[in-house]
Amino acid sequence: MFDILATAALTAGAAIAAGFLTSAMAETGRGRAAVLAAFGAWFAVVLAIGATGALRPALGGPPALGATVLLPIVALIGAWFALPSARDALAATALPALIALNAIRLLGVLFVILYAEGRLPAPFAPTAGWGDMVIGLTALPLAWAVARFGPRVRALVLLWNALGLADLVVALTLGPLSAPGPLQVFVGPPDASPMTALPWLIIPGFLVPSLFFIHLVIFSRLLGRPEASKAAHGWLGGGEAKSA
Repeated sequence: MFDILATAALTAGAAIAAGFLTSAMAETGRGRAAVLAAFGAWFAVVLAIGATGALRPALGGPPALGATVLLPIVALIGAWFALPSARDALAATALPALIALNAIRLLGVLFVILYAEGRLPAPFAPTAGWGDMVIGLTALPLAWAVARFGPRVRALVLLWNALGLADLVVALTLGPLSAPGPLQVFVGPPDASPMTALPWLIIPGFLVPSLFFIHLVIFSRLLGRPEASKAAHGWLGGGEAKSA
């Protein structure tokens, strides 16, 4: 029953992330249809990889899982640089909305439960799980603070964003170090191999790259030239700077 509920929750989280990025990266109906199709194809590939067991230690193992995570991140960053329309649309997206999306990281509770059940190892599962939960719990209050106080909380947003990105990097590092293969340092049982199968592959295969990209976009917004930020819909985005 837990795995069924987790599958539903992870699928819903992926749908929220895909829907948000679709809306944020395109401003026309045709553009949004194309972006949504790309995200749908990406999600389908992740499901196919997980269903076929292509990342089992005997086959691809940690290196293949790393590619499953890194290639989407590279593709999203490539879209940022290659598609001015997507970059402009993300610049116009309200900064509080970009922050609030991280509330889906409350799904980190799944890592904690899997660790408690002896299905995932330490330090990988508790570190990733509690880190995600802290970022998820603080996302909505911080989004409210940004909407209310604007640039006055810029330093706080920078700190939160750095911690959120660092949490993802640490999890992506501890995962391969806890999985069977040449990189394994933390030897089980249990090990991190469940992350290569469904439904858990949805996390590193889809949610992590999406959230990683969002953190990079937030950094770009916060660290961009002030004059450029004002020209591109203000610090808050979405026209909210005018009312702040």
